[in-house]
Amino acid sequence: MNSFIVTIAREYGSGGRLIGQKLASDLGVSFYDKEIIALASKECGLHEDFIRTIEQKKASGFFYNLFMHSQELPIPEQVFLAQSNVIKSLAEKGSCVIIGRCADYVLADMKNCIRVFVYAPIETRIKNVRDEYHEGEGDLEDYIRRQDKGRASYYNFFTDQKWGRAQNYDLCVNSCIGIDASVRIIKNYIGEFTGGGDLSN
Repeated sequence: MNSFIVTIAREYGSGGRLIGQKLASDLGVSFYDKEIIALASKECGLHEDFIRTIEQKKASGFFYNLFMHSQELPIPEQVFLAQSNVIKSLAEKGSCVIIGRCADYVLADMKNCIRVFVYAPIETRIKNVRDEYHEGEGDLEDYIRRQDKGRASYYNFFTDQKWGRAQNYDLCVNSCIGIDASVRIIKNYIGEFTGGGDLSN
């Protein structure tokens, strides 16, 4: 089977990260999510905790006003550029699964990149958030939608595409069918894409 890169963008609470983890484990390839923050920290010299606080915030006027006087690029752009460099470097090493961080856009020129978007009904996502993060207090639907809004704002700002728009991805998966079934669908697509045959088992 030829090498491949799978990028997974996902709605908050859809299980996209867990799907990516299982997919990578089943296929025996590398999995990258939070590791990108640590590598980007080394790339740009900013602390990991600081990167976490701004990596999904668009380069707003606040950041411009705060940092433009002393930096060639505003901090959010520095973080995006560092993460983009890391993502490209990881993709060049071989087959892998990369979660979020506009990786589908960053790797747009790679012909062996499969861009996946994972979504789910709000009821499924509320249950997943409760089960995975043990969050049961407050208005979870509002919280989930705010998380999605943040991801969309970040993605839309740094790319020329719209987050979640089906035409921007090779495969969109409704994860209400479960983690295992979602993984089987993606593996089947990878098999067809790479000519590697049936990978769904």
